[in-house]
Amino acid sequence: MIENRTLHILNGQEMYDYFQKNNFLAQELMIPFNEAMCYGSTSSDIFSNDFSEIRSKVHQVAIEEYEYITLKPLQALFEEMFTRIVLWFDTDMFCQINLLTILAWLDQTNYKGTIELQIVGDQYKPVAWFAIEADGYYAIYEQVLIQKTIQKYVHLDPLRKGIELYLNYLNKESDLMLYIQKHIDVSDNELVPELLEKFKHYGLGDSQYFKIIQNYRENHL
Repeated sequence: MIENRTLHILNGQEMYDYFQKNNFLAQELMIPFNEAMCYGSTSSDIFSNDFSEIRSKVHQVAIEEYEYITLKPLQALFEEMFTRIVLWFDTDMFCQINLLTILAWLDQTNYKGTIELQIVGDQYKPVAWFAIEADGYYAIYEQVLIQKTIQKYVHLDPLRKGIELYLNYLNKESDLMLYIQKHIDVSDNELVPELLEKFKHYGLGDSQYFKIIQNYRENHL
């Protein structure tokens, strides 16, 4: 008989550190998913060597550093058996595409246990709850992150909205890119804080915004 065990997967080190500092889920096993899957290329074989090679290049770090930062914290997920997995993610695009990656891996590995999604708001407080089955999410991952095409049948509302943002945010007519175009004369160091404040629905960090601004200016100046 399999022992009932729960694993909590948190979107990022910041949430993990906050939960630890505040003794939230203190008696539970929790791990962070340290990625930004909404930016850059990926692999259809999630968390494989190919995946690590591609993602390390996206983040411009050595593959060993990538594996230490992103894969090492996930070892419990890879190596142990859990009957219940609880996912803690915000509604922004950044978090939802990370969520899709985890769900796709669970589908890819034929996980049949209980999956719960806790949507968090300010100070990571739960604001909504969903029960999920992993089946079908790998196909969505492939269609969205590999083929870059819209997936019509996404029943999870926050994920559907995150996917819509993901597939459009780098288009030249997105609200983000139009704002960057209109502020072409503003320095990177001034523009990035404005983007962080104005476009919270994307959930991107300063490093992603710097890269987006630089790519735009390299191609248009």
